[in-house]
Amino acid sequence: MDYYQLGQQIRKYRKVHGMSQEQLAEKIGISVTHMSHIETGNTKLSLQVFVDITRALDISADDLLSESTPARRDQYADILAVLDTCGVQEVKILTDMVKSMKISLDKYT
Repeated sequence: MDYYQLGQQIRKYRKVHGMSQEQLAEKIGISVTHMSHIETGNTKLSLQVFVDITRALDISADDLLSESTPARRDQYADILAVLDTCGVQEVKILTDMVKSMKISLDKYT
C-alpha cells in the first residue's frame, strides 16, 4: 500500500470539505501531529482511524483507495463541493440524473 498516496487523498478530501488538519484530527480523536504524519505518508494508520476519516469526510473507502491519478481526481473537486451542500435525497436525485446522462452520451456518441 502506498501510504503517501493515501495521505494525499485524505488531504485532498479534507481541503474539499474546507477542514484544517486540526479540525479533522479533533473530529476523529487523534493528535494534529498524527494527522500530519498520515497525510505525508510517514505513518501507517489503523483501520479504525481509516474508518473514522471516511466518516468524518463523508466519503467511501474507495474514494481514498482509488488508484486514479490525483490530477484526474482533482477534476471532481467542484462536483464534490456541490454535493457537499446537498441532502441525502438531493444526492440520490443528482446521481440518477448523471447516470441517465451518461447512458444517453454512450448511446449517441
